[in-house]
Amino acid sequence: MKIIVCGCGKIGSTICEDLVSEGHDVVALDNIPSVVSSITNTLDVMGVCGNGADCETLGDAGVSEAELFIAVTGSDELNMLSCFLAKKMGALHTIARIRNPEYNDKSLDFMKRELELSMSINPELLAAKELYDILNIPSAVKVESFARRAFEMIELRIKENSPLNGLVLKELREKHKTKVLICVVQRNDDVYIPDGNFTLQEGDKIGLTASPAEMNKFLRSIGLMQKKARDVMILGGSRTAYYLAKMLEASGSGVKIIEKNPEIAQSLSDSLNDTVIIQGDGSEQELLLEEGIANTDAFVTLTGNDEQNILISIYAASRDVPKVISKVNRNELASMAEKLGLDSIISPKKIISNIIVQYARALENSRECQVETLYKLMDGQVEALEFHVREDSRLTEIPLRELKLNDNILIAGIIRGRRTIVPGGNDEILPGDRLVIIVENQRVRDLADILK
Repeated sequence: MKIIVCGCGKIGSTICEDLVSEGHDVVALDNIPSVVSSITNTLDVMGVCGNGADCETLGDAGVSEAELFIAVTGSDELNMLSCFLAKKMGALHTIARIRNPEYNDKSLDFMKRELELSMSINPELLAAKELYDILNIPSAVKVESFARRAFEMIELRIKENSPLNGLVLKELREKHKTKVLICVVQRNDDVYIPDGNFTLQEGDKIGLTASPAEMNKFLRSIGLMQKKARDVMILGGSRTAYYLAKMLEASGSGVKIIEKNPEIAQSLSDSLNDTVIIQGDGSEQELLLEEGIANTDAFVTLTGNDEQNILISIYAASRDVPKVISKVNRNELASMAEKLGLDSIISPKKIISNIIVQYARALENSRECQVETLYKLMDGQVEALEFHVREDSRLTEIPLRELKLNDNILIAGIIRGRRTIVPGGNDEILPGDRLVIIVENQRVRDLADILK
């Protein structure tokens, strides 16, 4: 499928990389020659240098033949205009990054309709939603939702004193009396889709699936059901900080944002009613201590500097803050941060890239493919996908134990109406179900792909 990516910064380059790995024909469009040169030297893409809102430049990029046009420059207005022109010039589907809170209010639906946008994406808002979900389950490293939050997957790190340390998986349900499934385990750099004989160890990062009620019951049984963070300190007054503060305000949590730039601090103060804004340098330990970092429930670093986010997060962890979350965009730094003991890492560019990959897979075969949700887990080595099961599916009304699945594939959940099922060998898939599939190191575009 031919896809044009307009704007090749952090997010755009990540989107290009993931789409190339999916086998798509990608054109990278940017107005900075060095950026175009860099991305064409590292990825198998065609590069075009120019303005994405210029018809001649769009023509050079082959927009009339593009099935998908994605605009993720730093300007909302340029993204919207370039998508509008791309659509008029023949692009079948268009996606624009729209970040400004003013646009992401009541006018967004109107703009999407009038500009004929297939989708708008807001990295900061999506990152804030992910942060909010983690703060609601502080013991989790990561939280993902399926079927409109009827089914959850969370990632946990097994500590030395955890009751899961040394547990054989086939003993899980009997010992803890809950309907959860440990569907993936990362041990050092290796990833496993475990069977019942797998033994968990200290340091393992595990992925669990269950309904929210069963997940809460399980976390309570192993002593990890912490109350959601009620007092949150945020370092950096970014758009993500603004969106997160709005969500936390609405839930009744106390929020404090530390921002160095006086103008940004004043703007946040004007737009956030119940959030305390501190204008100061959050890299200074004295300021953090004065503002009560040692007494806060959670500390979130959202500056634009990955290294600063990591270092200050390590300091927060040393002050025994119960939950520390860091925004880290660079892959090599995210890996290093985990090795330094920072488990909860978010990356807006990865969140957006997952959404784009999901959308592109659905477009590849719109009649056959029913991918509803896609998440990349365990440093991208595992995918969790949600499918809608159609009447003609080859998987229906057969006991799961009789299905011959490809290697390294696991059916992790069945959502049937309002009922969620952690599947066993006797369960069957029915038309209309939503199915959650775990896949290691392979790409699944259609439910039929999971069968041998």
